Amino acid sequence: MTSSAEPDSKDDSTTASVVDKYNVEATEILANSALHLPITQAAPIYEQLLSVFPTAAKYWKQYVEAHMAVNNDDATKQIFSRCLLNCLQVPLWRCYIRFIRKVNEKKGVEGHEETRKAFDFMLSHVGSDIASGPVWVEYVTFLKSLPALNAQEESQRMTALRKAYQKAIINPTHHVEQLWKDYENFENSVSRQLAKGLISEYQPKYNSAKAVYRERKKYIDEIDWNMLAIPPTGSYKEELQWTAWKKLLSFEKGNPQRIDSASSNKRIIFTYEQCLMYLYHYPDVWYDYTTWHAKSGSIDAAIKVFQRALKAIPDSEMLRYAFAELEESHGAIQAAKKLYEGLLGDGVNTTALAHIQFIRFVRRNEGVEAARKYFLDARKSPNFTHHVYVAYALMAFCLDKDPKLAHNVFEAGLKRFMHEPVYILEYTDFLSRLNDDRNIRALFERALSSLPPEESIEVWKRFIQFEQMYGDLDSMLKVEQRRKEALSRTGEEGASTLEGSLQDVVSRYSFMDLWPCSSKDLDHLVRQEWLAKNINKKVDKSALSNGPGIVDKGLSGFTSNSITPGNVIYPDTSQMVIYDPRQKPGSGISSSAVTSGVPAAPNTLSNPAVAITGGGTTNTFDEILKATPHALVAFLANLPAIEGPTPNVDIVLSICLQSDIPTGQIGKSVTPSTQMATGPAPSTSDISGSNRSHPIPSGSSFKPRDRQSHKRKDLDRPDDDETSSVQSQPLPRDAFRIRQMQRARGSTTSQTGSASYGSALSGDLSGSTS
Repeated sequence: MTSSAEPDSKDDSTTASVVDKYNVEATEILANSALHLPITQAAPIYEQLLSVFPTAAKYWKQYVEAHMAVNNDDATKQIFSRCLLNCLQVPLWRCYIRFIRKVNEKKGVEGHEETRKAFDFMLSHVGSDIASGPVWVEYVTFLKSLPALNAQEESQRMTALRKAYQKAIINPTHHVEQLWKDYENFENSVSRQLAKGLISEYQPKYNSAKAVYRERKKYIDEIDWNMLAIPPTGSYKEELQWTAWKKLLSFEKGNPQRIDSASSNKRIIFTYEQCLMYLYHYPDVWYDYTTWHAKSGSIDAAIKVFQRALKAIPDSEMLRYAFAELEESHGAIQAAKKLYEGLLGDGVNTTALAHIQFIRFVRRNEGVEAARKYFLDARKSPNFTHHVYVAYALMAFCLDKDPKLAHNVFEAGLKRFMHEPVYILEYTDFLSRLNDDRNIRALFERALSSLPPEESIEVWKRFIQFEQMYGDLDSMLKVEQRRKEALSRTGEEGASTLEGSLQDVVSRYSFMDLWPCSSKDLDHLVRQEWLAKNINKKVDKSALSNGPGIVDKGLSGFTSNSITPGNVIYPDTSQMVIYDPRQKPGSGISSSAVTSGVPAAPNTLSNPAVAITGGGTTNTFDEILKATPHALVAFLANLPAIEGPTPNVDIVLSICLQSDIPTGQIGKSVTPSTQMATGPAPSTSDISGSNRSHPIPSGSSFKPRDRQSHKRKDLDRPDDDETSSVQSQPLPRDAFRIRQMQRARGSTTSQTGSASYGSALSGDLSGSTS
């Protein structure tokens, strides 16, 4: 017992550690705690965080600033060399330029040159970022501060300034307008005559950059720049971010600024690199990036991206196959083979799919004999399933045109996989292609004699289809009867399965999507068969109204020929509610809360009660509780949790308050005039639909539509009584009900100028403004 429990606990702990590793909240707490620690104690924490989130620029910046604070220049340079090229974020790069300027500030001309090179290096990587405006401004300020000892150096400085301005004003950044004004002032200060020509030349480029900036900003604003790169969990927020990045990438690929191809490609690469900082674990983003490189003609760049992708997601088989495909398509056979061998691993944990794909690869590039040799050698592998036999047999038949070898492979596999119905069916398909009806019948007989009845259903269906195509009427009928006898032992219906039915006729005389009956008759036959199978069972009322919930696998061959799958599950339409567009995605309001109007206990007093307020207001449940007596709140809090549908409390109490319930002696007869005149209570869907679009006005009774004609209607009640309000009803003699109605009236009339909720029990909505 102990030995079996230990592996389970080990697996659970491993799964928990993987989940905890990407816990964003815990990561943020850990990073904040490192801010208050000495660098010697904080360094291991940062290394741990960055091993999990290698593209988290904010953690890299926090880490490097901790080293800069203690003037640890060697460690600072090492950290920058690890993170800069993988984290194209402006704040991190500005931290880098601060470090460079600090190191070189006392080196004179040599230091100025090193700083200028660092600026050029930074702008070549993040200069196209929409937030890079301050970087361009800082660069221009730095160039203006450079000393010029002679006219030549002054001319060089002016030329460098002009180039910097001209590069800055064609980049769609937040500061593009400021940079344009500064550029105009710069050119006018140098030469007004020269300025006119240069400004008129760059004015259209600036206008284009400004227009593109407005469009780009719309996409940029949808992106969460503080998001950490975690594996996809399918959350709504992650899907929004994925969509936002896809939109931005599509926008950049369209080259909206109409710049040259080299500059456009550089901008696209920059956007992909930024995207991967946040969608680092998304294989589709990596694949799109490599595909774009390959289509652009840069195969080497695509290979490098694939290598980075496999480092980021080492368990992704999809990326490995895609990488191998790229290598093979460009003639790098050995590189592709290494990737396939990586998928094979040590041979013990090799998947059947890896075997199949490697056999196909070897046959394409090394020939038929090499593929056959690998197949024979790998048959002893523990994961060498029937799929590999089927794949290799079909390869020999379809590609090598060798039906004899394919037949031998199927026969060899039959010795190991006679218990696999799927393998039997694949073998019969192969024999059908050979038109070998004698061996097909023999295969069916061998398989059905060894398979247990519950696993032979699909084989029987295929056998019947075969006889309908290849056999005569007698063989068809015999196989159908044998199938019924075999399957009758698996179900509870027993002898009823042995009886013939009209479905058998439909099955025999249908072909593809052609049927000897109408679709209405087809549905009727399926329903009748299901009812016949459950005739002795207690059938749920909802199942009878919706038809068969699950079509049994034991149905006749008629259902197997149907277009719809055999395991269709029909929804219970009685639980459906009307769609409310005001309910936001992920709001967490359960269907029971919307249906019933009151959340089920024990969350009665904590969740928003949408239907209590009539669905037409925005007040929360807590506001309703403020107007509720404390005794009633305590009573509601102690109510037990219930399962199943719950009545709408407001509607029930409203009907009760508007009804003249007799208070006479027990046993006294009740006249029809004292019965409820509001008719049957509305269904859940009626209530949810009518209350949301039409709040119940104060002073009028709730009159649900009478959809059930067989319900008795009280024709003796006068018309004016049907529209009487709660207030117009005579006061009952019961003291509790009197206090209840007084409280309801008081809360209704106390609110003026806006619609009031009335009593928490009555559910009346007052629209008066008295």
